[in-house]
Order: sequence, then structure tokens, then C-alpha cells
Amino acid sequence: MKLLIKGMVCNRCIYMLSEEFQKLGMEIAAIRLGEVILKNTGNIVMEEQVIRNMLNKNGFDLLYDKHQKTVDQIKDAVEKGIQEQLHTGESVKFSTWISNELHRDYSSLSALFSSSEGCTLERFIISRKIEKVKDLLSNTDQSLSETANMLGYSSPAHLSNQLKKHTGFTSSYYKRMRHNKTPHIENQIIADNRS
Repeated sequence: MKLLIKGMVCNRCIYMLSEEFQKLGMEIAAIRLGEVILKNTGNIVMEEQVIRNMLNKNGFDLLYDKHQKTVDQIKDAVEKGIQEQLHTGESVKFSTWISNELHRDYSSLSALFSSSEGCTLERFIISRKIEKVKDLLSNTDQSLSETANMLGYSSPAHLSNQLKKHTGFTSSYYKRMRHNKTPHIENQIIADNRS
């Protein structure tokens, strides 16, 4: 995510904002006067408010280039599309979904997104779906097949291949994460009750 920041005038500003973003747990891909590029983030709307509060507290503010609002709307539409798939269990064709949400031609939105974000819109959609898959596999009892159906994958094998390609891990790795969490939580509860 690229942020244009009003009030960055010297190297001290760069250093201070690097520290502040680190305190927020956000990784910076690049920073220079007037601009911060963050690595992939989670909830865009929530994070924007947190970032704005931090910037205002330190005497800075966000600037928007003319395309950033549209890029943010595209990201929100992707998140809504994923939630729609999870809620209805029906596959969402993202090109149509995004075009309908923003009332604009998909190819121009895709081109704008790519030039602004440095990655294709298709890759962004895949990465957001993969994040949701990881969450579902490691935090719920859903099978890979159920997850694939909920997120509109053509087959569990397709999802499995995509997960391995983008994360380097198989679905069984994320399932083990869920099982490894449970004893830790139970052990912590037992230890807390003994105190």
C-alpha cells in the first residue's frame, strides 16, 4: 500500500515515521520524503484510521493522489467479494463484481490498480483469498474441500496448488497450526487457574 504523506521534510521525519510504523507492527517496503510504501496489509479501512491517527499525533497527514481513492475502493470491493463468497457459498466473478461495485470498466480499473500498486489486480485478489484460506484452515474445522467450495475454487486440488505456490506450505501445515494452538491455550488456562 502506497501512502503519500504531507509534512515529511527531512531525514529525521523518515527515521521517526519508520519507528512509528514499526510500533504499529506494519512493515515498510520503502520510505522516502513524502511517501511510504507498506508491505501487504490486512483490513485497509481499519488500518487507514490507525495510520491517520498516528500521523496526526506526530504532525503529519495523509495525502491522496487522484487514483488512491479508487485503488482503496477496489481493495474494499475485493474484500466484500470474498465475504460474499463466504456468506453465500457462491463463486464471485471478481471482474464483474469490482466493475459493478465501482460502476467502471474492469480493464481500466485493473490497469490503474497495477500502475499504482506495482502488482496486478488478479495477483492481489489471489493473495487476499489465500490469506482467507490460511485463516480458515488454521482457525476452523473446515476441510480443504469445504474451503475451496466456499471461496469459489474449481477444485480442492486447484486451491492446494495455489496455496503451496503462494505460501510454500500445504493445507496440512495450516491444519497442524490449529491443532498446535489448542494445547497451548489449554495449558495456559490450566496454568492460570493454578496461580
